[in-house]
Amino acid sequence: MRAPGLFSDSWQCAAHGTVHPLQPVVPPSVEALGVVVHRAQVPVWMPWPLPVGWLFTGVACAGDDRSGGRATAVACSGPGPLGGPGELLLIAEELGVGLGARYAGIDGPDPGPHLRLGAAPHAKVLAAGRPTPLWQVQDAPSDRAVFAGEARGLWLWAIAWPEQSGLMMYDELVLTDLREAGAEVDLLPCGALSPRILS
Repeated sequence: MRAPGLFSDSWQCAAHGTVHPLQPVVPPSVEALGVVVHRAQVPVWMPWPLPVGWLFTGVACAGDDRSGGRATAVACSGPGPLGGPGELLLIAEELGVGLGARYAGIDGPDPGPHLRLGAAPHAKVLAAGRPTPLWQVQDAPSDRAVFAGEARGLWLWAIAWPEQSGLMMYDELVLTDLREAGAEVDLLPCGALSPRILS
């Protein structure tokens, strides 16, 4: 990865050309979340209210100081639907950024070629008040459930660990764009940093 310099005003990757760099991940806190929310040019999706027993466990952002956040990832952890711990990552990104694909464990920057498009979506969420269909992503590692779709003209990824935790996607989660949330975000319960958001 090459930083902006004399011949280019953007970050450059030898394999992918112009890219948006992933910013350092910091321990989860309302303040850290606020920094990402303030910089984001894309939604910062969070299940709201959080499912019972779930905690906010991390946030990541891709983009630089000039362009702002072009992709965001929010991690939440809590009891899985079949028992044991579960983790969920929600990613919003512009076309071609590749943050969701990185966490999903698939090749290419976008989910399009990997979507199992059929007669009906595999899951639905309510994103900022709008019904949003999601389809399963093929070719993902077997330890996770990966869904993707479109919300507000951008990719929306939902990635759950272990794979059985993907069952929570069938309960029509309500997602809020934290850029539009009010003071209730100050009461967000925070847990330990999720190792999933660091990988």
